[in-house]
Amino acid sequence: MMRALFLQAPSFDGYDGGAGARYQMKREVKSFWYPTWLAQPAAMVEGSKLIDAPAHDQSWDDIAHEFDDRDLVILHTSTPSFNQDIRTAALIKQRNPRILIGFVGAKVAVEPDKSLAATPDVDFVAREEYDFTILEIAQGKPLREVDGITWRDSDGAFIRNRDRAMIEDMDSLPMVSPVYKRDLQIDKYFGGYLLHPYVSFYTGRGCKSRCTFCLWPQTIGGHTYRFRSVAKVIEEVEYIIREIPETKEIFFDDDTLTDNHARVEELAIALGKLGFGKPGFKMSWSCNAKANVPRKTLEVLKANGLRLLLVGYESGNQQILHNIKKGLRTDVARQFTKDCHELGVVIHGTFILGLPGETLETIEETINYAKEIDPHTIQVSLAAPYPGTFLYKQATENGWFDNSHELLTDGGNQIAQLSYPHLHSTVIFDKVEEFYKRFYFRPSKIWEIVREMLTDWDMMKRRLREGVEFFDFLRRRKEAV
Repeated sequence: MMRALFLQAPSFDGYDGGAGARYQMKREVKSFWYPTWLAQPAAMVEGSKLIDAPAHDQSWDDIAHEFDDRDLVILHTSTPSFNQDIRTAALIKQRNPRILIGFVGAKVAVEPDKSLAATPDVDFVAREEYDFTILEIAQGKPLREVDGITWRDSDGAFIRNRDRAMIEDMDSLPMVSPVYKRDLQIDKYFGGYLLHPYVSFYTGRGCKSRCTFCLWPQTIGGHTYRFRSVAKVIEEVEYIIREIPETKEIFFDDDTLTDNHARVEELAIALGKLGFGKPGFKMSWSCNAKANVPRKTLEVLKANGLRLLLVGYESGNQQILHNIKKGLRTDVARQFTKDCHELGVVIHGTFILGLPGETLETIEETINYAKEIDPHTIQVSLAAPYPGTFLYKQATENGWFDNSHELLTDGGNQIAQLSYPHLHSTVIFDKVEEFYKRFYFRPSKIWEIVREMLTDWDMMKRRLREGVEFFDFLRRRKEAV
């Protein structure tokens, strides 16, 4: 077995570009997602090590020695971090010329030849799901025989091997939590809406929805929801309870865990049998959800420990939801949100400005919609056309890109990339700040957050820190214009 190191490379200060972040960028409040897509193959390779440099505030000098006795490095990359990642690859090769370097992630999955052409220091890139791909390479299988990669031969030519089949038996994948415990500092991972410390992992991959902007289903995960058995999920939850007892919340990071109502109810009931939702039990769970979960299902989830749903509303305008193939009606989302409020399920709502069909009027409609349905917290992002998505194809064909295809500034802050004849990117950019201010600077919302702070000293300290970060975020946005 090769001595393998799995790496999320050093990047911008506070940059969450990990193999789990859906938007790779600095956020309005600093947060870090677990690098689950790296931890999964790391769990399969005996003797491996996982380094998540951004979350642990590690520079190149902090980790350089780690490459001296390694044979294989698997580096997760993304469109925003790619240039920095190829610089890291060059430093690795300078330090250890014998090491084999492979890049994984959506960026190289959709642009394998272009990615290899960008640097001579990367030996191969993995396409599709790469868990078993990396295992085979670590076991010493010749690159020419490994499905799912594009690699550089001795003459410098790029060789595209046959595609790798999607993983159907998700129970064949090992738990990732033991890798977290072994290699990561759990307290380094936090999000503005999750209890701290939290642990996240996937119970399945793929999403049946066809949202035109969504990266993972269109590049690696696919549109068929494949999932682990409830028994296997519970096995990992039991591991977390036993081995990472400081955990306050488990976040199931499936694209939409609630799409399969029967399965999520079965999972919730199994969690309830472990104690979730019972008086005195000190751990809750949360997940991604579409805003169409029936009340009956919500009742089962809430009764068995569900605390929070992360919900992608995207827009309050029905036509924009049709344009992005969201498969969601605003009236259904209103009823779903009302049900959550009545049942005591907390919602973190996400919205996107600048999607196809956006106008000043639809932005106003979305801001008012957000205030009306009133999730506890929100995230407002700019439309980000990642390569490999239908939105990227649309933007390219229609000339919507505003000068540059870069997603971020040099400091890691998101850029408004899309301009329309009737709505310039600078206007869309400015509307994000207005959205946040009009949502949060309402007396009712201010009192809601103050009341939350007054009931919990840890929450008091956390919200004050996040407040400082939020105002710094607004300042940095002005400087980026």
